[in-house]
Amino acid sequence: MNRFDMHAEPPPLPKRLTDPVPVILAGSAVWAAVAVVLGILAATGVRPLDVWFAATLVGVGLGVVGLAVLALQRRALRRGVKGAQKL
Repeated sequence: MNRFDMHAEPPPLPKRLTDPVPVILAGSAVWAAVAVVLGILAATGVRPLDVWFAATLVGVGLGVVGLAVLALQRRALRRGVKGAQKL
């Protein structure tokens, strides 16, 4: 095989680079940490609970929804559902 073959398939990426779960967990952890900080600041009277606190809760919620969708897709793939996305 020619090393400069333009039609050769590239090797697949390692699983650790294609798995979205660690990224979703890290993002949700950041949102949760900010929510805790804003909650503490609200409890001490430094600032009120406002739209920023609501945004952090939405961020955590979206992370949970993302993990649920991935779990459903993986379960469908294991069951052999024809329209299941390969992750």
